[in-house]
Amino acid sequence: MVVYIIIMSMELLYLEKIDSTNKYAKENLSSLADMTVVYTSEQTSGRGRLNRKWSYLGGNNIYASIVLKPSEEIKEVYSNLTQYLSLVLTEVFEEYGVDSRIKWPNDVRVNGKKISGILAESAFVGGKLLGLILGFGVNLNCQKKDIENIDQPATSLNLEVGAEINREEFLKKVLDKFCLRYNKFIEDGFLLIREDYKKRAEFLNRPVTVRVFDKEICGIAEDITDNGALKIIDDSDNEQVLLIGDIL
Repeated sequence: MVVYIIIMSMELLYLEKIDSTNKYAKENLSSLADMTVVYTSEQTSGRGRLNRKWSYLGGNNIYASIVLKPSEEIKEVYSNLTQYLSLVLTEVFEEYGVDSRIKWPNDVRVNGKKISGILAESAFVGGKLLGLILGFGVNLNCQKKDIENIDQPATSLNLEVGAEINREEFLKKVLDKFCLRYNKFIEDGFLLIREDYKKRAEFLNRPVTVRVFDKEICGIAEDITDNGALKIIDDSDNEQVLLIGDIL
């Protein structure tokens, strides 16, 4: 089943079952309009960042990808869109009375348990940027037994609030809030959200281990820079500024 819905300036494309919303968006990028959102009830071959294993937790959760076509040239701010979306998600969780935190760069967690993840991809044609795909999953309505079988601590919104969550209502809140500052974010960059992001960062001023490709860097997470990089004082008291990586 395919359903088209319009929310604010976004067009929603609902597919009842699909292998991956990101894969579908990437394969159909040239025919999908800017600000199209592909979402589904059943995703059979999703994946996380760094090709991590991904678990399907039932149809009443969020499996979605936002198609963005801001320009034909790549800009530094595009790499911060995952951080922008992670902030948006924390703000929506707050509307449900749930205090969530960001694990750099873009996982969202509640009391150290993952509740949402983001995977960004891009596509080029002849050196020109065809578009960006901002995929995200949110655990909205999960059974406790299913959550406990995941290979990392996880939770879902229904378990946190003790009630079932309306998927369409939640998705609308996310997309409305995403649209609210999107154009200004593209114009101003990460600096627009830096302070709000830092307030919701769970890792600052704490010891962390960050994996960058096949290397691990240990130290104190001191700050987030104006362009969204993680500043660490490593175990040798040297300052390291990481543009990419994954906090373990």
